[in-house]
Amino acid sequence: MYTIKLNDSLSVKVHQKNGKWEVNGLTQQTDIVKISEHRFHVLLNNRSFEIELLSKDYSNKQLDLVINGKRKKIVFESEMDALLKSMGLDKAMTVKNNDVKAPMPGLVLKILVNEGQEVKKGDGLLVLEAMKMENILKSHTDGSIKKIHIAEKTAVEKNQILFELN
Repeated sequence: MYTIKLNDSLSVKVHQKNGKWEVNGLTQQTDIVKISEHRFHVLLNNRSFEIELLSKDYSNKQLDLVINGKRKKIVFESEMDALLKSMGLDKAMTVKNNDVKAPMPGLVLKILVNEGQEVKKGDGLLVLEAMKMENILKSHTDGSIKKIHIAEKTAVEKNQILFELN
């Protein structure tokens, strides 16, 4: 059984039983046809849905879909995920790494943040030149810049610590 969250107000429990889908305890007549590798046609209780899978992120248990022309981000969790969350063990299972390390050797062209600055997941931290290409290294989590360990125009080695995040 999976719980699918379409947004903050809609949560649906789904599992397959005898070839039919059960949604929030009600058995639903379902027909799914794969049109192509990432496109599906779903008939659910005589309602038709065209679904395109844009991306999947199994580590964060998210799907990015287009359903009947509308883009949706779907979050799903298994019964085990729900059990771990109810016991408070979901946070204990995740290892928080506050270091941002160089993914490859290169030259720091520009530092985009300052110590103490708040950053969100995905915010650019610095521009690293490697193999004649400029790469923007982004924050892997929300937090603030605790310490900057490098300076602009300096060379860095792979796995060298660049920043510490709070």
